[in-house]
Amino acid sequence: MINKFFSDIHYTIFNSLRSWAEQTPGNWNILVGSGFGLLLVGLILTIVLLKKMGKADERTNQIALKSSLFMLYGVILCDVIFPKEYMWQIFFLFKYSLALLASGIYLAVRYKKDFSN
Repeated sequence: MINKFFSDIHYTIFNSLRSWAEQTPGNWNILVGSGFGLLLVGLILTIVLLKKMGKADERTNQIALKSSLFMLYGVILCDVIFPKEYMWQIFFLFKYSLALLASGIYLAVRYKKDFSN
């Protein structure tokens, strides 16, 4: 019963996204462009905040490792959620975009908490 409920939700969300993306090339380009936009935002946010933390020491190493853990959690969660039968290239892009964004958000929160006065 519960498995059918989740598969229905999964089918509803991703099948409607698939049909929308395949309607016109413009829709496909919007999906790809938003994926690359998220990837760039996450990458820039992560790199800038890692550079702002400065040299690696005992405290900043722990923060960097925890941010990597959030990135790993994001990749695993997206592997579980996203379908693998269709549009796998787009979902591959979104998987790493969301993982980098999660890492960047963690670093931003931690930087504001620890390093700002």
